[in-house]
Amino acid sequence: MNEETKDYIRQWIAKAGDDLIVINKLTQFEVVATSAVCFHCQQVVEKYLKAFLIANGVDIKKTHNIEFLLAECEEFDADFRSIDPKDLNDFGVDIRYPGDIYSPSIKETLEHKQIALDVKELVEQKLKHLI
Repeated sequence: MNEETKDYIRQWIAKAGDDLIVINKLTQFEVVATSAVCFHCQQVVEKYLKAFLIANGVDIKKTHNIEFLLAECEEFDADFRSIDPKDLNDFGVDIRYPGDIYSPSIKETLEHKQIALDVKELVEQKLKHLI
């Protein structure tokens, strides 16, 4: 893998890191903007999965579908089968607009945060030689 590709992967991970900062800030108090946190959780998972796919030579598709990306990752590594994305797909682009509003509970929000952290840990472990 060339240096340009490695740098591109690091950029995906850095962008996911920005989302993690937002998640951590928005979950440190009793009042939680649950929909906003879940959106950023979806973004973290999406970006880490895409970083993994790029590292494995996949030309990533323009998609926000976590289940599709997980299935793609599973083709390279069975450990991705252990990730249950629950309903993270619901918090992608569509939920950001009126009429599609669903406010998850704080418990659900923290579960989504844990999924994001689990995916981060798994991908970082798999790509530790790159990042």
